[in-house]
Amino acid sequence: MAGEAHGDSRGESHGGGVTAPTRRECFASVAPGLEHIAATELSQLSVSDIKVTEGGVTFTADDRALLRCNLRLRSVSRVIVRVAQFRATAFSELERLAKSVMWEEFVAAGDTVRLRVTCKKSILYHSDAVAERVMGAITSRVKGVRAASSADEDESDESETGPAQLFVVRFLRDVCTISADSSGELLHRRGYRLATAKAPMRETLAASMLLALGYDGSVPLVDAMCGAGTIPIEGALIARHMAPGLGRTFRCEHWPEAGKRPGAAAVREKAAALAIPHAPQPILASDRDRGAAEATLANAERAGVVDDVRIFQRALSSIEVPEGPGLLLVNPPYGGRVGESDDLRNLYAQLGNVARERCRGWTIGVLSADRALERQVGLEFREVLTFRNGGIPVRLVAAVVP
Repeated sequence: MAGEAHGDSRGESHGGGVTAPTRRECFASVAPGLEHIAATELSQLSVSDIKVTEGGVTFTADDRALLRCNLRLRSVSRVIVRVAQFRATAFSELERLAKSVMWEEFVAAGDTVRLRVTCKKSILYHSDAVAERVMGAITSRVKGVRAASSADEDESDESETGPAQLFVVRFLRDVCTISADSSGELLHRRGYRLATAKAPMRETLAASMLLALGYDGSVPLVDAMCGAGTIPIEGALIARHMAPGLGRTFRCEHWPEAGKRPGAAAVREKAAALAIPHAPQPILASDRDRGAAEATLANAERAGVVDDVRIFQRALSSIEVPEGPGLLLVNPPYGGRVGESDDLRNLYAQLGNVARERCRGWTIGVLSADRALERQVGLEFREVLTFRNGGIPVRLVAAVVP
């Protein structure tokens, strides 16, 4: 491997450069704990070589499948593609090999480039020095590219040709792996959640919980503590087979050759055509806070599912549920997030009472950070998922209400 840059075993060299292949090595990044959810999603999207690894899933896809993944994956934070891999133990070697990478496949004049560099167990251990050499290699091949300033370190950066291009540069045991972000803004940014409530949940996490519980729209869904409505809105998108990314664009659609590759429009059209007109079963969202109910309404309108989600300002004790069985899924406040645990025992106990009174035979899912609070519900929970929400370790537990 020394002395030669590699993109993929099926890549081609043109004019002394190394190009990423038509079929790309990809990595779907997820919140740790959600890897198997993402792998299941990928298995339905015509990609190959799916392998679960820590923090995500590796797979192989052509350009059409790459766009399809960005459009339709619900649990994934971003999708990156392998650009090159080589061994370097001196900066001169890094500079030479980095200049052989065909950066022009991913950026053009006027683009903004961001680098995310990590160095572990390598002779070249100084990430800033590595970043300087890699950026120099990019600008030597692609004139008119600008480096993101320290004030531009957000995924929402815009350049003349669209969102900034992120390259992930990873040195591990003297092997440098370079990957290009294909997503642009993180994929949880669907574009509908402009109105927020207390302690909002990322859309990818809400969708992952629904998928982990087997929700597909064939049974009623109730969220009695809906906040800004992320769970019921993601539920409506699932129930109607609506691709979550249809309302936005992705960085791979701004790559210089993207307009010359056939099929991108067809991928979007096919994703849109999968949607059905209405959710087949009721979806109810309620919250005791008026602002939360209003935020849910505004977000549901932007998501195009306002006719599928019935929204109420209502206390937990007053909720009504449709004929079931169905899924009651809630993200209640927990100690360290909104209030202290001692103040929440009654709320969790009330949740259990309401479930037993009105949701017999239903599945109840609760996102919890405190097992003592879980016990207040009074049901035999099983653990479904573990991940972090807002930096707090949480777990999704579920039970069938007797």
